[in-house]
Amino acid sequence: MKKNFVSLAIAGAFLALGSQAAMAAPDWAKAGKSTIHVFHPGAAPIEWIQGKGEHSGASGLKKGETCAGCHIEDGKLSLDTKRLVSKELEPKGAPKTATYPVTVQAAYDASNLYVRLTFKAPAGGFDKSDKDNEVKATVMFPNDKVPLGEQAGCWAACHEDSKGMPKGKDKTKHVSAGAMDLMQWKSSGKSVDGFVADKRNMEGGKAGATAEGAKAGDTYTVTFTRKLAGNAVLAPGKAVPFGIAIHADNAGGRFHHVSFGHTIGLGADGDVKAAKQ
Repeated sequence: MKKNFVSLAIAGAFLALGSQAAMAAPDWAKAGKSTIHVFHPGAAPIEWIQGKGEHSGASGLKKGETCAGCHIEDGKLSLDTKRLVSKELEPKGAPKTATYPVTVQAAYDASNLYVRLTFKAPAGGFDKSDKDNEVKATVMFPNDKVPLGEQAGCWAACHEDSKGMPKGKDKTKHVSAGAMDLMQWKSSGKSVDGFVADKRNMEGGKAGATAEGAKAGDTYTVTFTRKLAGNAVLAPGKAVPFGIAIHADNAGGRFHHVSFGHTIGLGADGDVKAAKQ
């Protein structure tokens, strides 16, 4: 019995070590860096993008083109930044900084995807309604059933009837089909594993997402971990769509900076290339 007990103890120790190795943090020095620019979208919902006004994106979306395909040139945003902070798109009050860069890294193993964001959160915001959090960082992954998910990213969940919009009521972000995995880090120390379907849910996500963050000087570094399985199923050899949103300077609601829809390639080409670890 004693010999069997010792053998089981040794086997258990090796299993524990193997489990720790599988969950070990990525070596970020081996992960490439990509720059994604986020911008203040104001009160422009997905319906505005699809409209027949001055914005010419509607015809492109119908052809299957992406927002990023038109508005990103050589890795930089091609946008009318003055219009972003105008009364037309932001009737309440725009932040002083219309756009800023976020460094994105990614890695994956047999079970998880890891995403690391590094950025300087600008001051000078109009809305300071979140007194508990100077910063919130969010990453969302639409699955293949979300209308315009691959083309518009998390913008596909922002509608004119959402709470906080000029025509909004009590609805949160939502999609008409499919779902988006939502993971968020709050500078108060909390993390969110949620999803967006017919409404935004800040808990109950399927991706088992966790997040850690820290501030060094004026720079934030936030690291997310999520399972490959979730509402959006990730797999090696594929590029998966995702989007970023950052609330800076205690901003709440729609007063954030967002990215266009981008892709993370897990051992595949993408705007961000995830290194296998």
